[in-house]
Amino acid sequence: MSSTVSTPISFDYPLQDSAGLTCTAQAWAKVPPHLAGPEKAAVIERIKQLLIEKDAALVAHYYVDGDIQDLALATGGFVADSLEMARFGKNHSAKNLIVAGVRFMGETAKILSPEKRIFMPDLEATCSLDLGCDTNDFAKFRAQYPDRVVVVYANTSAAVKAQADWMVTSSCALAIVHQLKVEGKKILWAPDRHLGRYIQEQTGADMLLWNGACIVHDEFKAAELEILKAAHPNAQILVHPESPQAVVDLADVVGSTSAMIKAVVEGTAAEYIVATDKGILHRMRQLAPNKKLIEAPTAGNSATCKSCAHCPWMAMNGLQGILDCLENASGEIFVDEPIRTQALGCIERMLDFTANHPDLLAKAQHGFVKNIGAA
Repeated sequence: MSSTVSTPISFDYPLQDSAGLTCTAQAWAKVPPHLAGPEKAAVIERIKQLLIEKDAALVAHYYVDGDIQDLALATGGFVADSLEMARFGKNHSAKNLIVAGVRFMGETAKILSPEKRIFMPDLEATCSLDLGCDTNDFAKFRAQYPDRVVVVYANTSAAVKAQADWMVTSSCALAIVHQLKVEGKKILWAPDRHLGRYIQEQTGADMLLWNGACIVHDEFKAAELEILKAAHPNAQILVHPESPQAVVDLADVVGSTSAMIKAVVEGTAAEYIVATDKGILHRMRQLAPNKKLIEAPTAGNSATCKSCAHCPWMAMNGLQGILDCLENASGEIFVDEPIRTQALGCIERMLDFTANHPDLLAKAQHGFVKNIGAA
């Protein structure tokens, strides 16, 4: 199968924001204090009571605090990747949905369920990929290539999704792009260049890439990962495809958060080096308590933090924020028309595809072999 070289384009925000700011310092400054002891127990019990009284459900991403993940599961909510979060919110009967994650996840829930009230613990919890894909600049980029199918990653604003033909998550991106390639479509991709390059090399699709990156996954270091692997020669290396190519090339398994968890639970290795946000380790340890999990390095030995892979915006989700949603109706998400309706099509198209092709989803790639197609 022939491969088309992916071409990054000129819109590049090295600091992840079209205004030239990362906002990460502000994000870390807003991380809520970790509750403990009787205070934490009291807040959790109050949240449980209010979830029932308010006809609300709590859905949490794998990257948020472990206490929030546990609370979601204990109250009939859900802990998942962004694809399954979208499905859950759409199908759940609750009138109110609390989304513990980052803003694009809350927006997606509102787009799919306009009749529900959607709340988030902190509305300022965003994403570097979202910040780095400005709506107006993306429109200019898209206008240059009217013959291409527009595929955007879930980590984008509602306004960017409103310009897309397809939304994808890391669980279904390979399968959907592969299908588009089979249909002879040329693709315009945004915003993560690492994930776009990975998909392009796996499928051989003709793709033009926006030049964005996740501030967490972009920091993994191949040289340090090789050193860690030498110290743990029998460990399997699990890598999220938002990571740089040199890191992906070292992986035993490349996949979405769901696929990585599945690889640990079903794998036969005793040790796993995990190259994604460290929040996922909480759920991995619960589901595979006998496996040893090692955080992949994001810095060299001289750094104060050898592995600091945690999203500052995901860290802004706290138990007190959830309580505020329920007690004070704070953090409500709104998506104005016609943006909501325009964005709905690309999301529903993804959900329809994944519902009809469940066998193609969340299957990790073993090793890095170009042009093998969707797995």
